Amino acid sequence: MIVWLNGTHGAGKTTTSTLVQQLIADSRVFDAEKVGETLMDIKPGLPWTGNFQHWPPWRPLVVETARRVLDYTGGTLVVPMTVLVEQYWREISTGLAEHGIPVRHFVLHADQDTLRRRIEGDRVLGPSAFRLRYLEPYAEAARTWLHAEAEVVDTTHLTPAQAALRIAEAVKN
Repeated sequence: MIVWLNGTHGAGKTTTSTLVQQLIADSRVFDAEKVGETLMDIKPGLPWTGNFQHWPPWRPLVVETARRVLDYTGGTLVVPMTVLVEQYWREISTGLAEHGIPVRHFVLHADQDTLRRRIEGDRVLGPSAFRLRYLEPYAEAARTWLHAEAEVVDTTHLTPAQAALRIAEAVKN
């Protein structure tokens, strides 16, 4: 099984994923961003698109990596990864379904002011114009398709531990 934690920067995906992993037996965190980083390391570089998710190999490589890891280990993969382009989500979720891998898709949501505050006050990454640029695309995806495709967990007033517990309980039921 895959527990996919979607949502934009500042929603709490990375922190929550670690806590969810601790609450679900036989689970591991798979950061699909590392697949993108591998593609970014190709020399000479792939054609610039502004985001590795726009590279056609990224989506099937995420599916294949998840499939291979699950074939090897079994259990559950917790995947903290923002996917705001509906076509990309369809490619990933369809690819996983074709391999018989069930997916529980959660969106960690927070209001725009909270997200902006979290990004600007991030003590690890610091303020990030890159991360702030995704606030409006997230809001658009949430309005048009994303919230209808997932179980929404509003993290505006939740700690990561509270969000993780809600997700783990939902997965166990």
